[in-house]
Amino acid sequence: MGKPILGQRKGRGTSTFISPTWKRVASACYPPASHATSQYTVSSIIHDPGRGVPLAKLDSGERVFYTVAADGIHVGQRIQVGNDATPGNGCILPLSNIPDGSKVFNVELRPGDGGNMARTSGAYCTVISHTEGGAILTLPSGKTKTVSGECRATIGVAAAGGRTEKPFLKAGSKYHLSKPKPWKYPAVRGIAMNTVSHPHGGGNHPSVSRSTSISRNAPPGRKVGHIAARRAGRT
Repeated sequence: MGKPILGQRKGRGTSTFISPTWKRVASACYPPASHATSQYTVSSIIHDPGRGVPLAKLDSGERVFYTVAADGIHVGQRIQVGNDATPGNGCILPLSNIPDGSKVFNVELRPGDGGNMARTSGAYCTVISHTEGGAILTLPSGKTKTVSGECRATIGVAAAGGRTEKPFLKAGSKYHLSKPKPWKYPAVRGIAMNTVSHPHGGGNHPSVSRSTSISRNAPPGRKVGHIAARRAGRT
């Protein structure tokens, strides 16, 4: 009799596999939209557990909010937020007021949602042009998307660019990276297990030696590998 495989344990949703959201500092989102332009000061730049990009704490004296930090900003810097804000690194304003060719990040998908696109380390979108239907952006994936001109964005590039280029070098670094995340490290490969422990286990070879396509309706103990694959083998 084998033991529950990792996929089964994750599916049960125990405290081991939930995302520790109580460690988060704050949600990174814009304040409610306002036509008036406000002056904010970067009071601190902090690390948010589970997030690869740092957060910038912006304080106007009356309102405080956290947002994704722009590359190159510093503590004490003045940042404008509003429709009539002057375009500058770290400033937040609607896409309709951002010049063509500008790099932006933390772009709202719908006006007032607080920011949804290009929020990871070193990510940015490029404003190609403005039309009656909105602003045309080039996404980090290379695709183009038309977004309403009322959606806000931050000018510049998200901080911590190149973070993923640094190698982990040792297993401990990868382990601590996974602690504030919903996935755990290390994860043992199924083919390295015994037959009783995993459907891919068994045999003195480094491969499964059979198709790993599995039905979407398979029981939890068998539902590993390529679930509901469109095809198996050569075309």
